[in-house]
Amino acid sequence: MSIKNRLEEKNWTTVLDHINHKGYATISGVLDETQCESLIQQYKNPNLYRKTINMARYRFGEGQYKYFSYPLPAIVSNLRALLYAHLAPLANQWMKQLKLSAAFPGDFETFVHQCHQHGQEKPTPLILKYEKGSYNTLHQDLYGTIYFPLQAIVSLSQPDKDYVGGELLLTEQRPRAQSKGIVLRPNLGDLVIIATNFRPVKGSKGYYRVNMKHGVSEVLQGHRYTLGIIFHDGQ
Repeated sequence: MSIKNRLEEKNWTTVLDHINHKGYATISGVLDETQCESLIQQYKNPNLYRKTINMARYRFGEGQYKYFSYPLPAIVSNLRALLYAHLAPLANQWMKQLKLSAAFPGDFETFVHQCHQHGQEKPTPLILKYEKGSYNTLHQDLYGTIYFPLQAIVSLSQPDKDYVGGELLLTEQRPRAQSKGIVLRPNLGDLVIIATNFRPVKGSKGYYRVNMKHGVSEVLQGHRYTLGIIFHDGQ
């Protein structure tokens, strides 16, 4: 089954409702084992990437990740465009609820063109590699003035088989309240959609902004690979 067919068979009403109320949603089995393994093997090919980041150097944690160059691999390019089409209406809903001026076109290529018009021309999809002792500090993936409020993470490795530890961490910070922690353990091929930096929550006086961050807990053993799908391009 193609990636498009796997996505189309999902109940997107339920997915979007969960994102809207929780700030994230897990979609199971978007990639198969062969597709995950092919992306892991491609990590060794320097011709596919524009930049390599060693997290310790920038105090982002421990581990390494690589940003893809254009043209993106077909799996990554297809996921990016297909997911955007499903998520753009919710993104626009969030902007209206928070009374923000940003508006996102229904067509992904038009959105990318808008990024490029603002000097954001570098592709942001990436693969992250973790091994024993690796972790990723809590952060937000913003690369310029134009950004999409949702992004996706695809697990390319199987917890408790390929690695131990390395949970996906989300935090939610409501105004004048302590942070709420969320721990996720997606299986190989699962895709998690998360809020890039905030989401709206309805209060007694209308909608207010809840800030969100994400990271990865320390890997205790093995190797963990993750594909990150960020929709806006960067500077």
